[in-house]
Amino acid sequence: MGNDYRRLMRSRTNRTICGVCGGIGDYLNVDPVLIRLIWAICTLISCGTGVVVYLIAALIMPEDDGIVG
Repeated sequence: MGNDYRRLMRSRTNRTICGVCGGIGDYLNVDPVLIRLIWAICTLISCGTGVVVYLIAALIMPEDDGIVG
């Protein structure tokens, strides 16, 4: 079985602001553009709460160390 686990980390390569959506996209194997679009829609619907959640995620999520495997 080995170490077949993934960690949720901010992306260094696929980032627009802090790499949160890129990291979530990498973790879920989904295009980060789709994650950004969903995040933007949720932010507009929730009157800006998504911005606060994004900033908290940027502070909590560790940055990708670049080590594969």
